[in-house]
Amino acid sequence: MIIRIGTRRSRLALAQTAMVAAALTERFPGIEIHTVEIVTHGDRVLDKPLDKIGGKGVFVEEIEQAMRSGEIDVAVHSAKDLPVQLGEGLEIAGVLPRGDSRDMLITRCGVEYSGSDRFTVGTGSLRRRRNFTAMYPNAEFADIRGNVDTRLRKLSAGEYDGIILCAAGIQRLGLSLDEFTVRKFSCREFIPAPCQGIIAAECKSGSAAAGMLREISHRETALCFAAEREIIAALGADCTVPVGAYTEINGGIMDIVISGSTGKTVSGSCPPEEYSGKVKELTAQL
Repeated sequence: MIIRIGTRRSRLALAQTAMVAAALTERFPGIEIHTVEIVTHGDRVLDKPLDKIGGKGVFVEEIEQAMRSGEIDVAVHSAKDLPVQLGEGLEIAGVLPRGDSRDMLITRCGVEYSGSDRFTVGTGSLRRRRNFTAMYPNAEFADIRGNVDTRLRKLSAGEYDGIILCAAGIQRLGLSLDEFTVRKFSCREFIPAPCQGIIAAECKSGSAAAGMLREISHRETALCFAAEREIIAALGADCTVPVGAYTEINGGIMDIVISGSTGKTVSGSCPPEEYSGKVKELTAQL
């Protein structure tokens, strides 16, 4: 049996696709995986912020179209890039164990980011700008687009004093940051984007691929994914709304923390399967 997996062409996207392929072939040794690289609108337009070219869907639309047309069976996404509404007849049937969701500040060695008069951070994320300004009011911001390698090259070239990236992407690429200074923020002091660090596998509902993806899906991550997706829907969050959310299951209890568009933060805990009621309660406070 051949499973065709669609993905963006970046090194990170391909690395994440390889992780899904490895999980599938380990669970189903007889299958053959074909990777289909797809260029999305978000990959083609790199000179404008995401919120100016269509928001999160710019990384997904062409891939979903390839699935609807039968060109691919599965699509692999960084879950934080998914729009609130998936394409009709499509579903996220599996997620891998969550990676390190923490945001981290990467600076050129010797750059001060607490007391300097001028400190320029490369990020187009409204959430990251708001979080960082609350901690370091002296910061200035400049838009940055491109894959992880491109952003690190721009930092090395001195285009920015620092950039903010998710730790999971660096780890999945196996990149060394020895030439930089790195500070990882905790998920409570610098609340991540909803679903950050999660790899999601999408397919047609009711397909053979859907059943296979459910077999490899990580239960706790799937619950966190569902809870954070519900937060996005409740708050109408997209690239233009600086919302943060993070859930974690410890000792059979799900901890939830949410930062709303005004910066207000709420948190609570519940049994994992009862997340929906707690999400409604918390989002109503924002």
